Amino acid sequence: MPHVFANGIRLAYERSGRGDPVLMIMGQAAGGNVWSMYQVPALTKAGYEVITFDNRGIPPSDVPPGAYSLAELVTDTEQLIEALGLGPCRLVGASLGAAIATELAVKRPDLVTCCVLMAMRARTDAFRRALSNGAKELADRGIELPPVYAAANSVLHMFSAATLNDEKVVSMWLDLYEMSARGKAARGQNAIDLTTDRRDALRAVPVPCRVIGFANDFTCPPHLCAEAADVIPDCDYIEIESCAHSGYLERPEVVNAAIIEFLQKN
Repeated sequence: MPHVFANGIRLAYERSGRGDPVLMIMGQAAGGNVWSMYQVPALTKAGYEVITFDNRGIPPSDVPPGAYSLAELVTDTEQLIEALGLGPCRLVGASLGAAIATELAVKRPDLVTCCVLMAMRARTDAFRRALSNGAKELADRGIELPPVYAAANSVLHMFSAATLNDEKVVSMWLDLYEMSARGKAARGQNAIDLTTDRRDALRAVPVPCRVIGFANDFTCPPHLCAEAADVIPDCDYIEIESCAHSGYLERPEVVNAAIIEFLQKN
């Protein structure tokens, strides 16, 4: 894969299609190739150039030792845009990727045209805070879940009952997540704190945004997604039924239509 040097590390990226650039920013512990399943084909067909990349901690991008911060990933993305000459461009982010997109829009509005923000929240709540604190404590103690259990736990949080109850489909995802759980690359991302209240920061987002919530999302429940949309000054909200945190994989046609419709207006 081609790469650029940004913020002192090497970031691997891919470019597809021709047209106005759209930069896709993936969430925690996942590679940019996830977008290639459904979103890249749909967006290139719609007439966009699509750029995907692997955040720090995801090979073949560099995997620096130690804990990472949200600010570091924002700077990585900022310098990637500059290195590739993409700015200003449209951003599409999911979960951690959505947080990166909004922080970048505030920091460098000259690089950002608009943002589509999937499965994002402005703050956490008591239950999700307990989950985050528990996961952090496991990491701090050096406790590693067996890959087969880590995979099942991830799939439980990422997909809806419709997927979990489909033997063939869920078996595929369990296999993929187990392979991922056996790697150590994304562990630096685990230190990124997404539990703080970011509502004041989101009030400063200066570009048009669309928040897409997924009705069965356990990690970023729809009411927290809608709350995030409410505090961004120029933002609308769409909720998609019958999918969870990975709604862009569970209901890609509906999600892609919502992305493209917004990008075409902005």
